[in-house]
Amino acid sequence: MISANRRSGRLVHFFFSGVIRLYMAGKQLLKSGLSFPYDEKYVQVVESIVKTKKGYRCVRCDNEDQQLFASFPCARCGRICTYCRKCVTMGRCSECNPLVIWTGPIPSTSFSSPLKWSGKLSPAQQLASDEVCHAIDRNDSLLVWAVCGAGKTEVLFAGIDLALSHGKRVCIAAPRTDVVLELAPRLASVFPSVDMAALYGGSQDRGKLASLTVATTHQLLRYYRAFDVMIVDEVDAFPYSVDPMLSYAVERARKPTSSLIYLTATPNEQWQHEVKSGKRKAVMIPARYHRHPLPVPTFEWCGNWQKKWRHHRLPLCVIQWLHARLSQKKQAFLFVPHIEFLQQVVPYLQQFHPLIEGVHAEDPKRKEKVLAFRRGHIPILVTTTILERGVTVPNIDVAVFGAEQPIFTESALVQIAGRVGRSAQYPTGDIRFFHFGKTKAMVKAKRHIVRMNDEARKRGLLDE
Repeated sequence: MISANRRSGRLVHFFFSGVIRLYMAGKQLLKSGLSFPYDEKYVQVVESIVKTKKGYRCVRCDNEDQQLFASFPCARCGRICTYCRKCVTMGRCSECNPLVIWTGPIPSTSFSSPLKWSGKLSPAQQLASDEVCHAIDRNDSLLVWAVCGAGKTEVLFAGIDLALSHGKRVCIAAPRTDVVLELAPRLASVFPSVDMAALYGGSQDRGKLASLTVATTHQLLRYYRAFDVMIVDEVDAFPYSVDPMLSYAVERARKPTSSLIYLTATPNEQWQHEVKSGKRKAVMIPARYHRHPLPVPTFEWCGNWQKKWRHHRLPLCVIQWLHARLSQKKQAFLFVPHIEFLQQVVPYLQQFHPLIEGVHAEDPKRKEKVLAFRRGHIPILVTTTILERGVTVPNIDVAVFGAEQPIFTESALVQIAGRVGRSAQYPTGDIRFFHFGKTKAMVKAKRHIVRMNDEARKRGLLDE
């Protein structure tokens, strides 16, 4: 009886030990968040906040901005304790709360031909797909510079298939939750046998280590040397493009020997120069898969719209554009510069159609509204730059109201224009920049789109 109990106890210990290892593998977690014993043989416990000559540094997010550190009377250690405010939403890194970093083996699963997709790539996509496969096979770095609607996701399929077939863990990191929510179901449908995690704020998959992971870049702060293939989508997008913490998170989350694939439609000027000079390996897709040219924006002067709005009036040209969409029963995005203006203008526009809605980053019903728009229940969706990328609707027109505002950078305007004409059934559409004076960003964005069309024509990638 005693022997049976001992055997049972060993089995229970073995089971929980395996579960704990699976939970901690490839992670860096705060000690305060671990409510169970762990095998110290396979972990490294390090201070999460270290003192430097400048003051303090956060090991998890690499923050050294002293204004983003604060002190508080800590109940855990009974002292005045310093913590990092920059990554506090992921749990508080403080002087007495170390990081527990997994250093043991990371389990892997090999899949036999996991890709279930019968689609066909265009010649430009196939070239890019081959380069992605080479980069993954050689643990190399690659930039995929592809226009909006080029079918970047499909270009990744063969590379992901190759990696999973060799037991490699793959992570696709995106800057925003919207992109993760769009990518995850698409990937799940073509890799149906693969265990998968979608990680974003409030996700039910938190803590999961899967063979295929789609995550916001912020979520990577919890991972350490976990992934063999790291794919960073929309590398030019806010907040990744302006926050060094996120590129630091990407580097720590991938294994020392791993491949790194960047995807973007609008690389910054430095990267463009590196590509031209041969310092950065890149492959370009200058045309959409359906072989139609990118719609080119039209500039339309709308006068001093802010002055008009102080009297609760909108420029006539903007109202006429919206009326035309409603009468044609054609859905449209109306991009505006600020949340405050959005909240004021949506009730005004609802007099033209009661189902017109607005959405922004802090909107608690953001997911529901985007889904309703996709399903055709909302005729016009007024939005901030939060929807400049990652949301695809087949047949829409797009207008930018106040296109001269600083928030509308070259990159943002190219991405916004890229919402139009993405579907093979509806490859054209109207993209209008309503402005009170042309800006360099507007001119550069238009030039960028025209240049890509010219390159596509030169390579015989358009049917015209």
